[in-house]
Amino acid sequence: MTLGRNTHIALVALTSVGLMGTLLLGCRRAEQPPAQTEPAFRPDGILAFHDPDGKTIVRIAIEIADTPEAQEIGLMNRRSLPALGGMVFPSDTDRERSFWMKNTPLPLDILFVRADSSIANIARRTTPLSEELIESVGPVRSVVEVRAGFTERYGIDTTSTVSWERRDDSEPRTSELQ
Repeated sequence: MTLGRNTHIALVALTSVGLMGTLLLGCRRAEQPPAQTEPAFRPDGILAFHDPDGKTIVRIAIEIADTPEAQEIGLMNRRSLPALGGMVFPSDTDRERSFWMKNTPLPLDILFVRADSSIANIARRTTPLSEELIESVGPVRSVVEVRAGFTERYGIDTTSTVSWERRDDSEPRTSELQ
């Protein structure tokens, strides 16, 4: 079968367009960022909240963000956190601290804790993905982040205190929590 000149040109053009479309789709896929996987919760220790009389209110498993890199990342990109889980941001010095929720899709309660373990202030039910600064009231030694509503659920307020310890063994035993 003999193709006419116009038919031959049309077939070459269609083939070229098809190849270019495939190449463009391939390039577009390559430009998309890889899907981020959510970091798994890593229990490093136990944190306890105490009432004014020193009685334990509740214990939770905590991740300890004790490096500048870990403190910068915090709970970014986390969509979940155990009901009895949280993160502590310890410091060696007292200073005013501020946080934001950029890249954090999970609403949190943020507690600012003084060197004497008392709670300076609590930012309850923070707005996910917000760039608004959340600040301590005065100098604090550490910051604790827990799921939004946690402090209300357990009656934790500025009369409560906090204590925590690093655990080098495996996950905290369920009997140690709550």
